[in-house]
Amino acid sequence: MKNYLIISNIIIAFLIVSCSTGQTQPMKPALSATEFSKKITQLPKANIIDVRTPEEFIKGHLKNSKNINMYASDFQEQIAKLDKSKPIFVYCLSGSRSSYAVNNMRNSGFKEVYDLSGGIMTWRAANLPETTDNAVTSTGMSKKQFEDLLKSNKLVLIDFYADWCAPCKKMKPYLEEISKDMADKVVVIRINADDNQALCKEMKIDALPVLSLYKNKAQIWTNKGYISKEDVVKQLK
Repeated sequence: MKNYLIISNIIIAFLIVSCSTGQTQPMKPALSATEFSKKITQLPKANIIDVRTPEEFIKGHLKNSKNINMYASDFQEQIAKLDKSKPIFVYCLSGSRSSYAVNNMRNSGFKEVYDLSGGIMTWRAANLPETTDNAVTSTGMSKKQFEDLLKSNKLVLIDFYADWCAPCKKMKPYLEEISKDMADKVVVIRINADDNQALCKEMKIDALPVLSLYKNKAQIWTNKGYISKEDVVKQLK
């Protein structure tokens, strides 16, 4: 009898799990740039949605992608117009906005949604193709110009950021304080990733923010993602 009860409980638990997972789309991990590209090739008629701002979009985007700005007031309305039964690819610059959008879409009933891990920055780092709506595109500073910035007898702290990036915004005030309070020891240089796509690609900047500390033109420390002022200052002493 005891064994019968154990087996019965196992069967009931299995049926509960099976039924619940059968009703909703399983949460899929975001795809790498290479996987994302291959999947697009396999599903050529699928929608490709770029959830960045129009200003970001025109500077470079995936071919055949449609721009639906996640920050726009009609974002939900625009997303609702898409066919929920068809596969959809979603991406942004570094992956945070697209992750939010993808989860929102899945919860809204979209059956097959793919997210680009690390956003278009990882796409660029993998040397995958993109296009632009502009006849002439500014790629920002060159690697030579970047290296010239490192020519200093002080420490040089480089901050790769974007205007839309929440951690970048949070770090900006204290980086400005460091630039002022430690001016005798360190030079702080902030580089907008959106305006310097070629440089970010060449330096393999695939996430934001990124801090890199240089001494005599050699990198001695780097950090990806948010970091507190106290932890940054420790590296400058």
